[in-house]
Amino acid sequence: MTHDHDLVLRPTEAQTAAALAPPPGRTGGDLVVETLRSLGATTVFGLPGQHALGLFDAVGRSDLRLVGLRTENNAGFAADAYGRITGEAVPLLLSTGPGALMALPALAEAAAASAPVLAISSQVPVAGLGGGRRGHLHELRDQSASFREVVKSVHTARTPSQIPSALAEAWESALTAPHGPVWVEIPEDVLRAETLVPQVTGMDATPHELAPRPELTALAAHWLERAARPVIIAGGGVVRADAAGKLRQLAERLNAPVVTTFGGKGAFPWTHPLSLQSWLEDRHMTDFLEDADVLLVVGSGLGELSSNYHTFLPAGRVVQIEADLGKLESNHPGLGIHADARLGLQALLETVAEREDPYAPERVRMVLSDIEARLETQNVALERQLLTSVRQALPPRSPSFWDMTILSYWAWSAFDAKHPNTMHSAQGAGGLGYAFPAALGACVAEPGTPVLAVSGDGGAMYSIAELATAVQHGLDVTWLIVDDGGYGILRECMTQSFDGRTTATDLTRPDFVALATSFGVPASLTTPQSLRTDLARALSTPGPSVVVLPVTLRMFAPTHA
Repeated sequence: MTHDHDLVLRPTEAQTAAALAPPPGRTGGDLVVETLRSLGATTVFGLPGQHALGLFDAVGRSDLRLVGLRTENNAGFAADAYGRITGEAVPLLLSTGPGALMALPALAEAAAASAPVLAISSQVPVAGLGGGRRGHLHELRDQSASFREVVKSVHTARTPSQIPSALAEAWESALTAPHGPVWVEIPEDVLRAETLVPQVTGMDATPHELAPRPELTALAAHWLERAARPVIIAGGGVVRADAAGKLRQLAERLNAPVVTTFGGKGAFPWTHPLSLQSWLEDRHMTDFLEDADVLLVVGSGLGELSSNYHTFLPAGRVVQIEADLGKLESNHPGLGIHADARLGLQALLETVAEREDPYAPERVRMVLSDIEARLETQNVALERQLLTSVRQALPPRSPSFWDMTILSYWAWSAFDAKHPNTMHSAQGAGGLGYAFPAALGACVAEPGTPVLAVSGDGGAMYSIAELATAVQHGLDVTWLIVDDGGYGILRECMTQSFDGRTTATDLTRPDFVALATSFGVPASLTTPQSLRTDLARALSTPGPSVVVLPVTLRMFAPTHA
């Protein structure tokens, strides 16, 4: 007796092998692309070099969007911003030797700001690795050693089969709190070699959650709900963890005033009755924080800029929730809770009781009034007017990116970011040239949303080439260049510290309007009086634009000396 299933013809071994065999011509570069797509990447940044051509060829044959910038450092800044805006790991494709090393400053900024950049660099052929010194172009004795102390983790793939796992490990590392840049190296011949590895599918690189230990949050809640004068310092970790809503809930339950660090701008509503805003470089604020009997620090290591240049000396108990283990108690002893900001705040919300304090809003109002009175004694009306004009011109949810320039230093303390994750600067590592290429990355992340970049003329010269990138990709970026003929903040510091000598701080610069126009970018000169109107017009016009403001600014008087 015959059954139907007995008539099914089973494939031969040859047919099975043929069905499973990868298409001819697939290379290590294809494995990189397939792994990135499987992990969820849609966009990559970078620029090609000789050893990386096998990778770029594979990208060009894929559906990944490649955003090519003009220098590796600027590509790194763009990837950094894309990662900050989206919260996704973003691939940065680099070539060997000088191309890789050019990205170091950008990766240092990504590390300081916890931006999840997945840097993928080519390497010399396998035979030249390990100190072989075969004299390959771009050869370094140990390329990864240059990055090991900057990035979170280093990963290598010496054969095609190693590529998917190396990339998955790096991806997971980049997105595990605290987020940060990671480094992957793949030799040129591995990227070009044909592979028998089947098409990559179903990669899993789920980041680890960093939850607080319950005995620590229980003690922290006990201290906070019984405190007489609790205060919260909210850092960039709150923004990165998307925890602004939980921060507000906790502050209102405790009736605790909140000050945000410069990296935490927007983590707490600027005009909230409990908002101390961001005036960390003011002695009135430093004194107020020192008077707290319990200070809750969330997502900050209380470094130089967050501690009024290390003059802040808390007198009460300190509770610090921080995802970076090395920052726990690194500046002040206290109860260190190693946790992601969101999970740490959630644990406190599940534990802490409501605390009544009708006087907290009045204490906030008084300290802000004291800061206002101090500013009114200084000749800084122009600087404050410019910040007001920028804020009025910029749509509330538009991202802004600020270079290391005097107007940016004002913005750290005095600019209302309106919403979390909308104001970014290079204050993590402090490198020049961040604002414009970072703004380009944000434009790619949020198409159709106008983005603002603010630079001084010195910082702008680092990024002029990227005007071509903005035109090539049709990005909605407006670049405000504050032109004071030099490195303004360094000139001011040297004037105060070195008997008026300002060595190497005065600069010859181009006609920025004419230069931008030569790239096909609309550009205009503005004045302090017309800045709001001119900036609003530029921001509402699709595509890139440049607004140049010739003005010399000054800082408010320091209070840490």
